[in-house]
Amino acid sequence: MIALDPLPSPIRFIRRDWLSANHVLLCGSGGNVLVDSGYVTRVPLTLSLLRSEQGLGEAPLARLVNTHGHSDHVGGNAAIKAAYGCPIAFPAAEAPLVDAWDTKALLYDYADQDIARFAVDERIAAGSVHAWGGLDWQALAAPGHDMGALVYFNPDHRILISGDALWENGFGFVMPRAIDPHALTAQRATLDMIAALGVRTVIPGHGDVFGDADAALERAYRRADSFAGDDARMARHALKVNLTYCLLTGRRLPLRDLPAYLERVGLYRELNAAALRLAPQALADLLVGELTRAGAVRIDGGDLVAA
Repeated sequence: MIALDPLPSPIRFIRRDWLSANHVLLCGSGGNVLVDSGYVTRVPLTLSLLRSEQGLGEAPLARLVNTHGHSDHVGGNAAIKAAYGCPIAFPAAEAPLVDAWDTKALLYDYADQDIARFAVDERIAAGSVHAWGGLDWQALAAPGHDMGALVYFNPDHRILISGDALWENGFGFVMPRAIDPHALTAQRATLDMIAALGVRTVIPGHGDVFGDADAALERAYRRADSFAGDDARMARHALKVNLTYCLLTGRRLPLRDLPAYLERVGLYRELNAAALRLAPQALADLLVGELTRAGAVRIDGGDLVAA
């Protein structure tokens, strides 16, 4: 096992869960910077964490930076900007979607996810370098899970803030080729890019900080290989991830209503039509069966809930 180096003192890591992405605080004389803001229904906890000794305490926040635009990473944007008066810096490739408030492309109401509307104040271009927390961070394009995503790399300490481009066990779901023919190829290219960096420490969007990037990359490549040529598997994975995520908000979905729900919500309806082509009841049975066997959901009084 590769030993995990302690994070440099300007970096403060706040682990969240699978509903809210992790927070990374980069603290220094040039102004404190927060990377990613969590899910909208967890804003009170997010603000409490930021105001704690683990976070900023009473110190100001100079900038909020996002790795990408999915709801678990940007849900606190509006509230944090209101609380701290800080600008929101966002990946330039994806900023036009926020400007237009394209809730389908951003996977908000299209995926039945809540969000508080926010505006982009600054655009972060791929290839740019930023002095945050007294350290230089390279903004690197990381398409795949999100085609406009960025990761942030500090070459001096070889630390990568990876968002959902690389976790210790995989990466964020990727759209099947029937929906986006370029997504899986882009995800593999992102893994290749990360592999070439010589990363020593990864701060992921979900899960703990980890040190063995090579092992994580090997697992990620295996996952990508398992999806190659199997659009149905990619679609099932994306649908299961999104359904589980919706339940993590505390929702209860009556089983009798699930087929109609899957037909009503655009992401489920369109992925099913493109890659699975199942009747709504058959799709509901498939997702419930696979998720209950995996221990991700359970049935409680006729309702589907997060396990």
